[in-house]
Amino acid sequence: MAKQHYSTSKKNPAIAMDYGKIPPQALDLEEAVLGAIMLERDAILSVLDILEPRSFYKESNQTIFEIATSLSQEEKPIDLLTVTEELRKTEKLEAVGGAVYISQLTSRVGSAAHLEYHARIVAQKFIQRELIRVSSDIQERAFDEGSDVDDLLDFSERELLNIAEGHIKKETIKLNNLIKTALEQIEEAGKREDSLSGVPSGYTRLDRLTSGWQKSDLIILAARPSMGKTAFALSMARNMAVDHSRPVAFFSLEMSSIQLVNRLIIGETQLASDKIRTGRLENYEWEQLEYKIKDLEKAPVYVD
Repeated sequence: MAKQHYSTSKKNPAIAMDYGKIPPQALDLEEAVLGAIMLERDAILSVLDILEPRSFYKESNQTIFEIATSLSQEEKPIDLLTVTEELRKTEKLEAVGGAVYISQLTSRVGSAAHLEYHARIVAQKFIQRELIRVSSDIQERAFDEGSDVDDLLDFSERELLNIAEGHIKKETIKLNNLIKTALEQIEEAGKREDSLSGVPSGYTRLDRLTSGWQKSDLIILAARPSMGKTAFALSMARNMAVDHSRPVAFFSLEMSSIQLVNRLIIGETQLASDKIRTGRLENYEWEQLEYKIKDLEKAPVYVD
């Protein structure tokens, strides 16, 4: 098939798009997955967190998997007969290839031994197709001279993030392994002088209540404007990084990185904020500034 070229000057090199390529797919494995699901009881449970109907490239396979998922949700058996009957009830049997195609699926595999492995390959092909779709949309918008670049970047980031988030699956962990990890954390906390299992905030009474900030916790600090939320958060960031050498990342939607750093310097040096802003410092204050910020300079703090 011929290639279409966008082209022109030396400043804008030609970009060639080949529209003759077949989208990534694994039809044999799609059929193997569907056949395995109908061969063994509860086999579908091992792939429900990996696949969804649109993961399949062939439309008839999408329909069959959708029917199988529906049967699973209703706690009905999934086999050649039940799937065929359900397709007949919904008047979709002929559209997917008839009872002959359903029976052929079960003959594709002898067991569900490799079902999960096959399902992951099918899922990977779907992700590749989604990336191609999104990249085509991005390219089309990028060629549009009227497109706003910031909007294009937002669209691109959002679409790619949607693909990534849709395929991040949390793995299950056996209880005995979790208990072992929990016991190790309890033992580690018992060895510490402060008896904290998490990251110290630097505020003793707060740390006693929380045992330090814990992994995976989302802490929301809420108050009316100008009540000291940013100052409090910066103070904790400073304590974690300077006093406990814990890496800290700080993001702000309303203050620049320099403004945040200036507030850190003010808190660390105890110098007046107006003097820091204007730079009108006495000699002894310059000495105080240079001496006090040494710990800050070494601290693993990252400001966006």
